[in-house]
Amino acid sequence: MFKKTAVLAAIAAALMLGACSKNDNTAAAPSAEKAYVVATDATYAPFEYQDNGQVVGFSKDILEAIAANQGIKFDFANTPWEGIFATLDKGDSDLVSSSVTITEERKGQMDFSDPYFEASQLIVTNEKGANIQSFADLQNHTASVQTGTTGDLVLQKQQGAGSANIKRFDTMPLALKELLTGGVDASVGDNGVIQNFVNNNPNVKLTTVSDPAFETEHYGFAVRKGRDDDLLAKINAGIAAIKADGTYQKIYDKWFGGEQAK
Repeated sequence: MFKKTAVLAAIAAALMLGACSKNDNTAAAPSAEKAYVVATDATYAPFEYQDNGQVVGFSKDILEAIAANQGIKFDFANTPWEGIFATLDKGDSDLVSSSVTITEERKGQMDFSDPYFEASQLIVTNEKGANIQSFADLQNHTASVQTGTTGDLVLQKQQGAGSANIKRFDTMPLALKELLTGGVDASVGDNGVIQNFVNNNPNVKLTTVSDPAFETEHYGFAVRKGRDDDLLAKINAGIAAIKADGTYQKIYDKWFGGEQAK
């Protein structure tokens, strides 16, 4: 009887120990990995746009490569350009990735990563704008732009903010659609976006015009000013790493056809 009781007690103890061990392991399980929310205006192919409801593009691939290199995770939220930077201060996003040009004015309001793309403005014209050979020629022509972008700003400097020749749209696809329908003589936008548009409309007579008057720009990823140094350090380390190991060039080749990345 004693032996049976002892055996039963031992079994019970073992079961209790196992249960405790199981509970201890559950309590010690790591919490879900933090995902940094990336606000992106997914209307700017080939940098960021939507395909079957998913954000895709060059900028996303760069961030995904950085995440893999640095052991972090990003979730992408399609966010309209107007007000996209406000999502940082509100805490709705941790990062803005939307082909954002690094400027001194913006650097006063947010912190930027190291540059990940070099760009400049490019003009695209239809038959009505056949005599447009330079930026100066736009003075007497109508042109469409996306509101608040560099293309909008350079035209404002040339013609004045209230010029009737500048037609502004909420997205770059809408601005370019205005060109296709003949509503304007030209459109102005970042070179990668304009060239992608021309490549995808081979049956339309379009001409691109580059002008040395356009300054070189650099895209960067934006975070809250003075509050996300750790995240910024990881992004910069990731940019350097993927450039060094050839990953950046492979992504560049995928989206821009093999031109040597700058």
